[in-house]
Amino acid sequence: MHDLEILYEDADIIVIYKPKGLATQSASFRTKDATDILRLHLREQAPQKEPYLGVIHRLDTPVDGKLVFAKNKQAAAALSTQMQNGAFTKIYEACVHGQMPAKEGSLDDYLLKEKKGNHSKVVAKGTPGAKHATLEYRLLAYDAGRDESHLEIHLGTGRHHQIRVQLANCGHPLVGDTKYGMDAPEELKLSATTLCFLHPRTKKQLRF
Repeated sequence: MHDLEILYEDADIIVIYKPKGLATQSASFRTKDATDILRLHLREQAPQKEPYLGVIHRLDTPVDGKLVFAKNKQAAAALSTQMQNGAFTKIYEACVHGQMPAKEGSLDDYLLKEKKGNHSKVVAKGTPGAKHATLEYRLLAYDAGRDESHLEIHLGTGRHHQIRVQLANCGHPLVGDTKYGMDAPEELKLSATTLCFLHPRTKKQLRF
Protein backbone atom coordinates (compact mmCIF):
# COMPACT_ATOMS: atom_id res chain seq x y z
CA MET A 1 0.00 0.00 0.00
CA HIS A 2 2.98 2.33 -0.61
CA ASP A 3 3.36 2.57 3.21
CA LEU A 4 0.00 4.36 3.37
CA GLU A 5 -1.59 3.42 6.70
CA ILE A 6 -5.29 3.53 7.55
CA LEU A 7 -5.54 4.87 11.11
CA TYR A 8 -9.33 4.88 11.40
CA GLU A 9 -12.30 3.99 9.21
CA ASP A 10 -16.07 3.88 9.61
CA ALA A 11 -19.08 4.36 7.33
CA ASP A 12 -18.40 8.09 6.92
CA ILE A 13 -14.65 8.80 7.04
CA ILE A 14 -11.18 7.36 6.52
CA VAL A 15 -8.19 8.80 8.38
CA ILE A 16 -4.77 7.86 7.00
CA TYR A 17 -1.08 8.42 7.47
CA LYS A 18 0.45 9.53 4.15
CA PRO A 19 4.19 8.91 3.74
CA LYS A 20 6.63 11.34 2.17
CA GLY A 21 6.89 10.95 -1.61
CA LEU A 22 3.24 9.99 -2.16
CA ALA A 23 0.95 12.63 -3.65
CA THR A 24 -2.44 13.20 -2.05
CA GLN A 25 -4.03 13.70 -5.46
CA SER A 26 -1.87 13.77 -8.57
CA ALA A 27 -2.64 15.68 -11.76
CA SER A 28 -1.15 12.79 -13.77
CA PHE A 29 -3.12 9.58 -14.31
CA ARG A 30 0.23 7.78 -14.62
CA THR A 31 1.20 8.60 -11.02
CA LYS A 32 -0.41 6.54 -8.27
CA ASP A 33 -1.51 8.72 -5.38
CA ALA A 34 -3.28 8.37 -2.02
CA THR A 35 -6.73 8.76 -3.56
CA ASP A 36 -6.02 5.94 -6.06
CA ILE A 37 -4.93 3.63 -3.24
CA LEU A 38 -7.99 4.43 -1.12
CA ARG A 39 -10.43 4.02 -4.02
CA LEU A 40 -8.96 0.57 -4.66
CA HIS A 41 -9.38 -0.23 -0.96
CA LEU A 42 -13.05 0.85 -1.10
CA ARG A 43 -13.71 -1.13 -4.30
CA GLU A 44 -12.38 -4.24 -2.59
CA GLN A 45 -14.89 -3.67 0.23
CA ALA A 46 -17.85 -3.19 -2.15
CA PRO A 47 -17.03 -4.37 -5.70
CA GLN A 48 -20.62 -3.87 -6.90
CA LYS A 49 -20.55 -0.05 -6.77
CA GLU A 50 -18.26 2.85 -7.57
CA PRO A 51 -16.94 4.25 -4.27
CA TYR A 52 -17.27 7.86 -3.20
CA LEU A 53 -14.10 9.47 -1.84
CA GLY A 54 -14.14 13.13 -0.87
CA VAL A 55 -10.77 14.90 -0.66
CA ILE A 56 -11.10 17.32 2.28
CA HIS A 57 -7.55 18.64 2.46
CA ARG A 58 -4.14 17.80 1.02
CA LEU A 59 -0.50 17.42 1.95
CA ASP A 60 2.34 18.28 -0.42
CA THR A 61 4.07 15.23 -1.88
CA PRO A 62 7.28 15.64 0.22
CA VAL A 63 5.25 16.09 3.44
CA ASP A 64 4.17 13.12 5.55
CA GLY A 65 1.30 13.05 8.00
CA LYS A 66 -2.40 12.61 8.67
CA LEU A 67 -5.33 13.22 6.32
CA VAL A 68 -9.05 12.61 6.55
CA PHE A 69 -11.23 11.64 3.57
CA ALA A 70 -15.03 11.48 3.36
CA LYS A 71 -16.85 8.32 2.23
CA ASN A 72 -20.11 10.09 1.33
CA LYS A 73 -21.29 13.54 0.25
CA GLN A 74 -22.88 14.38 3.60
CA ALA A 75 -19.62 13.74 5.46
CA ALA A 76 -17.67 15.72 2.86
CA ALA A 77 -19.97 18.73 3.27
CA ALA A 78 -19.80 18.62 7.08
CA LEU A 79 -16.01 18.36 7.13
CA SER A 80 -15.60 21.10 4.52
CA THR A 81 -17.79 23.39 6.64
CA GLN A 82 -15.53 22.74 9.63
CA MET A 83 -12.51 23.59 7.51
CA GLN A 84 -14.11 26.90 6.53
CA ASN A 85 -15.29 27.97 9.99
CA GLY A 86 -12.12 27.09 11.88
CA ALA A 87 -13.45 24.06 13.76
CA PHE A 88 -10.92 21.78 12.04
CA THR A 89 -7.48 21.79 13.69
CA LYS A 90 -4.27 20.84 11.85
CA ILE A 91 -0.98 20.73 13.74
CA TYR A 92 2.42 20.30 12.09
CA GLU A 93 6.00 19.89 13.22
CA ALA A 94 8.87 21.39 11.23
CA CYS A 95 12.58 22.08 11.42
CA VAL A 96 13.69 25.46 10.11
CA HIS A 97 17.01 27.18 9.65
CA GLY A 98 18.05 29.68 12.30
CA GLN A 99 16.74 30.66 15.71
CA MET A 100 13.20 32.02 15.85
CA PRO A 101 12.85 35.52 17.33
CA ALA A 102 10.49 34.30 20.07
CA LYS A 103 9.41 31.04 21.71
CA GLU A 104 5.90 31.66 20.41
CA GLY A 105 4.68 33.81 17.58
CA SER A 106 2.41 34.19 14.58
CA LEU A 107 2.75 34.98 10.88
CA ASP A 108 0.14 36.94 8.96
CA ASP A 109 0.61 37.34 5.20
CA TYR A 110 -1.11 37.40 1.83
CA LEU A 111 -0.14 34.62 -0.58
CA LEU A 112 -0.48 34.45 -4.32
CA LYS A 113 -0.25 31.17 -6.21
CA GLU A 114 1.60 31.85 -9.44
CA LYS A 115 -0.05 30.82 -12.69
CA LYS A 116 3.03 29.00 -13.96
CA GLY A 117 4.77 26.40 -11.85
CA ASN A 118 3.86 24.87 -8.53
CA HIS A 119 4.87 27.94 -6.54
CA SER A 120 3.39 30.61 -4.25
CA LYS A 121 4.76 33.89 -2.92
CA VAL A 122 4.03 36.54 -0.30
CA VAL A 123 2.50 39.69 -1.80
CA ALA A 124 0.98 42.95 -0.60
CA LYS A 125 -2.56 43.04 0.76
CA GLY A 126 -4.96 43.88 -2.03
CA THR A 127 -2.99 42.08 -4.74
CA PRO A 128 -5.51 40.52 -7.16
CA GLY A 129 -5.91 36.81 -6.43
CA ALA A 130 -4.02 36.95 -3.11
CA LYS A 131 -5.37 34.97 -0.14
CA HIS A 132 -4.95 35.74 3.55
CA ALA A 133 -2.69 33.25 5.36
CA THR A 134 -2.14 32.90 9.11
CA LEU A 135 -0.25 30.47 11.30
CA GLU A 136 1.00 30.26 14.86
CA TYR A 137 4.24 28.60 15.93
CA ARG A 138 5.76 27.37 19.19
CA LEU A 139 9.44 26.60 19.63
CA LEU A 140 9.94 23.01 20.80
CA ALA A 141 13.76 23.00 20.73
CA TYR A 142 16.73 24.86 19.29
CA ASP A 143 19.85 23.01 18.08
CA ALA A 144 22.68 25.55 18.35
CA GLY A 145 25.18 23.22 16.66
CA ARG A 146 23.04 22.92 13.54
CA ASP A 147 21.41 26.35 13.99
CA GLU A 148 17.96 24.80 13.51
CA SER A 149 14.68 25.37 15.32
CA HIS A 150 12.15 22.57 15.87
CA LEU A 151 8.65 24.08 15.72
CA GLU A 152 5.06 23.10 16.37
CA ILE A 153 2.81 24.91 13.90
CA HIS A 154 -0.94 25.55 14.06
CA LEU A 155 -2.49 26.57 10.75
CA GLY A 156 -5.17 29.24 10.81
CA THR A 157 -5.73 28.86 7.06
CA GLY A 158 -4.86 26.22 4.48
CA ARG A 159 -3.10 27.87 1.56
CA HIS A 160 -0.88 26.41 -1.15
CA HIS A 161 2.58 25.71 0.35
CA GLN A 162 1.61 28.04 3.19
CA ILE A 163 4.01 26.88 5.92
CA ARG A 164 6.94 26.71 3.52
CA VAL A 165 6.26 30.12 1.98
CA GLN A 166 5.57 32.03 5.20
CA LEU A 167 8.57 30.67 7.11
CA ALA A 168 10.91 31.26 4.18
CA ASN A 169 9.58 34.80 3.84
CA CYS A 170 10.38 35.58 7.49
CA GLY A 171 13.95 34.32 7.05
CA HIS A 172 13.57 30.77 8.40
CA PRO A 173 13.10 28.36 5.47
CA LEU A 174 12.37 24.73 6.23
CA VAL A 175 15.29 22.34 6.38
CA GLY A 176 15.35 20.37 3.14
CA ASP A 177 13.22 22.83 1.18
CA THR A 178 14.77 23.23 -2.26
CA LYS A 179 11.80 25.21 -3.63
CA TYR A 180 11.68 28.05 -1.10
CA GLY A 181 15.07 27.63 0.56
CA MET A 182 18.64 27.11 -0.58
CA ASP A 183 19.20 23.53 0.59
CA ALA A 184 20.67 20.72 -1.46
CA PRO A 185 18.09 18.01 -2.16
CA GLU A 186 17.25 16.15 1.05
CA GLU A 187 14.17 15.16 3.03
CA LEU A 188 11.84 18.07 3.75
CA LYS A 189 11.48 18.46 7.52
CA LEU A 190 7.72 18.94 7.72
CA SER A 191 5.09 16.54 9.09
CA ALA A 192 1.35 16.82 9.75
CA THR A 193 1.26 15.33 13.23
CA THR A 194 -2.27 15.99 14.55
CA LEU A 195 -5.83 16.28 13.22
CA CYS A 196 -8.75 17.34 15.41
CA PHE A 197 -12.34 17.65 14.16
CA LEU A 198 -15.95 16.73 14.89
CA HIS A 199 -17.21 13.46 13.46
CA PRO A 200 -19.58 14.46 10.64
CA ARG A 201 -22.40 12.16 11.85
CA THR A 202 -22.00 11.75 15.64
CA LYS A 203 -20.45 15.21 16.28
CA LYS A 204 -18.01 13.53 18.67
CA GLN A 205 -14.61 15.26 18.95
CA LEU A 206 -11.95 13.15 17.23
CA ARG A 207 -8.19 13.58 17.57
CA PHE A 208 -5.56 11.66 15.63
